[in-house]
Amino acid sequence: MFAFRFFITLFVLSLLSLITEAQNPTYLYHVCSNTTTFARNGTYQSNLNGLLSALSSSANASNWFYNTTSGENPNRVYGLFLCRGDVSTTTCQDCVTFATEDVTQRCPVEKVAVIWYDQCLLRYSNASIFSTLTESGGLRMWNTQNATDPTRFNEVVATVMNDATTQAVLVAKRFATKEANISLFQTLYSLVQCTPDLSTSDCNRCLRGAIAALPSCCTGKVGGRVLNPSCNIRYEVYPFYNESAVAAPAPPPPVLTPPPVSEIIPKGKGRKSWVIIVAIVVPVGVSILLFIVGYCLLTRRGRKKYDIVQGDNAVTDITTVESLQYDLNSIEAATNNFADSNRLGEGGFGVVYKGRFPNGQEIAVKRLSRSSGQGAKEFKNEVVLVAKLQHRNLVRLLGFCVEGEEKILVYEFVPNKSLDYFLFNDDRQGLLDWSRRYKIIGGVARGILYLHEDSRLRIIHRDLKASNVLLDSDMNPKISDFGMARIFGVDQTQGSTNRIVGTYGYMSPEYAMHGQFSVKSDVYSFGVLVLEILSGKKNSNFYQTEGTGDLMSYAWKLWKDGRPLELLDPILGDSYARNEVIRCIQIGLLCVQEDPAERPTMATIVLMLNSYSVTVPLPNEPAFFPHSRIEPIKLLESDQSTSQSMQYSINEVSITEIGPR
Repeated sequence: MFAFRFFITLFVLSLLSLITEAQNPTYLYHVCSNTTTFARNGTYQSNLNGLLSALSSSANASNWFYNTTSGENPNRVYGLFLCRGDVSTTTCQDCVTFATEDVTQRCPVEKVAVIWYDQCLLRYSNASIFSTLTESGGLRMWNTQNATDPTRFNEVVATVMNDATTQAVLVAKRFATKEANISLFQTLYSLVQCTPDLSTSDCNRCLRGAIAALPSCCTGKVGGRVLNPSCNIRYEVYPFYNESAVAAPAPPPPVLTPPPVSEIIPKGKGRKSWVIIVAIVVPVGVSILLFIVGYCLLTRRGRKKYDIVQGDNAVTDITTVESLQYDLNSIEAATNNFADSNRLGEGGFGVVYKGRFPNGQEIAVKRLSRSSGQGAKEFKNEVVLVAKLQHRNLVRLLGFCVEGEEKILVYEFVPNKSLDYFLFNDDRQGLLDWSRRYKIIGGVARGILYLHEDSRLRIIHRDLKASNVLLDSDMNPKISDFGMARIFGVDQTQGSTNRIVGTYGYMSPEYAMHGQFSVKSDVYSFGVLVLEILSGKKNSNFYQTEGTGDLMSYAWKLWKDGRPLELLDPILGDSYARNEVIRCIQIGLLCVQEDPAERPTMATIVLMLNSYSVTVPLPNEPAFFPHSRIEPIKLLESDQSTSQSMQYSINEVSITEIGPR
């Protein structure tokens, strides 16, 4: 009896642990549209809080889909949630409740957001999203394990997914699953789903488009999925959904009359019968338990092999080393064996080349210096971390190559070179009108804010400058060169180093003189960059003007004398917004305060740039470097590297290694 009770207890506890684990929503991906932000504690945030509360409470009433609005225009918020068609009411409720809290952490000030979990989706916007097809802004994921017969496997996937789509668009729930045998020992499981507010034609278009995207990521892979805001599809070789919840109800069994009990167990034989029952039940029960545990381990192992690739204008949030690694031959072919004609520039960490893959994709290849002491394992780990830091205002890292002594980074190619190519050139700075300069300031601010607060890790760039801001075809800024970035845990806010890296003129005084750096070090660099964008003058090459020795002191003098607009680049003429310019000058001076505590955070800066209802504090006199500090830099000129960006940047001194005082 003891063995029987022990088995029952163990079995129940195992089931409870599996049920508890299933209730925790599995985060997949999120998108925050950073083109529209709201002021904290304002009307939009109040409406958003009301919307999220309504969505969370509506998940209680067996709703697997729900949409609603909160507030009135122009601050109305539209939102919805969609739970996977097979999950229970409790699982749906738990997922939606968790999502309403999680999304505000990942998208703190953005008006538009979508977040996906394995069990549900939550979405909101400042524009109507109801009954509207949205296919962009998603992603693709795949299992890194290959099928043994890719051709046969791909045929089955295509057939099953299309059959499931045909079934889903004909039902009000816009949800369907389908199974098919790949071989005698392997079954394919598939799932498709749209938000049910879509019309039949829009749901069909969304699902067919998602299926058409599978070959670009998932050919021959034993698992794949595409997530879009309006629909999602997935296939696996294991049952990833609740089969009993989606199976057609079985016909009721025939009613059978049990035979009369004619045998009476003799007294004294009951104990033997229990022994027989226990002897039979315990081995069978243990076998079942071992099967469940083994199945869960195999399933979890299969899921850990997942990888992900971006969709339209999407970012990658889950990455593995295998998915990012390129072989050296393909890199050499793309760059014509690192030909000088493809050389874009050179910095302290290596040479950058332009390349083109056979599919026509243009790339920027950074061939790191072989003198780097970083090991291959550490290099790979850091690449995987950096690859997850993707934002529309950051240059996207596509992958890497490590073979022999070669360490190579592969980035997206940004066509319009760097900001300094335009900003500090008399012939080209006229191409940067005020609207473009203001857009660049805002984009850089959002990119740094993402690094500091919105990514899973806290990233300090440590070398923010004009030559590290690249411009895409629409002149949108993209921050580049994370070779010097320091990666912190989310709770770590500052650090120190005896290896100071960066560019003189952009470094905060506490970092340059004492090796102390924090998020406020990047804020200081941002302030210098803002003053450069406004004036069209380079801080490190600034000449004596009105008795001042650098750009910051010149800006301060004009501000103090009530002549701030004289800082503005004369080439802009009168084509600028006076309030925006003064606000940017004020923000720039706040960022270069000597005391880091007096500098605003990047979150505050973004709010000040986007909302005139936020009061900008008055700045104090900015920090100035003592002239004696310049001498140690000159002593190390033989060890300095000339920093260039896209071969057009003006030469500037980069400090590669200086011990702090």
